[in-house]
Amino acid sequence: MPLEPRPIIQGSSKSKICIIGQAPGLAAHNTNLPWNDASGDRLRSWIGMSKATFYDENTVAILPMGFCYPGKTSSGDLPPIKRCAELWHQRLLALFSPKITLLIGQYAQRYYLNDKLNLTERVKNWQDYLPKYIVLPHPSPRNNIWLKKNEWFERSVLPEVKTLIQKASEG
Repeated sequence: MPLEPRPIIQGSSKSKICIIGQAPGLAAHNTNLPWNDASGDRLRSWIGMSKATFYDENTVAILPMGFCYPGKTSSGDLPPIKRCAELWHQRLLALFSPKITLLIGQYAQRYYLNDKLNLTERVKNWQDYLPKYIVLPHPSPRNNIWLKKNEWFERSVLPEVKTLIQKASEG
């Protein structure tokens, strides 16, 4: 580990939505607050959620694939440490019992979905994973090229996702 371990998770037995992403980035590590960067701002915009609601553990559980900052490569952060999910995810998900889980990015999707599709194919067919999962690309600014190539995502997928998230967070 490049920095001291500082596991970053959020949730309670009342959490209605679970967000499973990669691993905390450096900003999250430094502030001990998950999704505390441009990716988090974009994700909250995508799902139509305020910061206050997003950080309310009785509404949103946040469970990264790796609980601590994994370090950096020349093209972004290193992959999450696999051992975290293997050891802790099922135990924590049993405590949270969310109505719906967002799988953000390829690491979460590969771990939870038993398919051979790539991220774009999964997101195009996102409704196939309902009612348990919603699959989304990672909201990182590094994915701006993917978003430009796949303009259908913001136009046709996100409005429906926002509606589902709104319903789940209310009920």
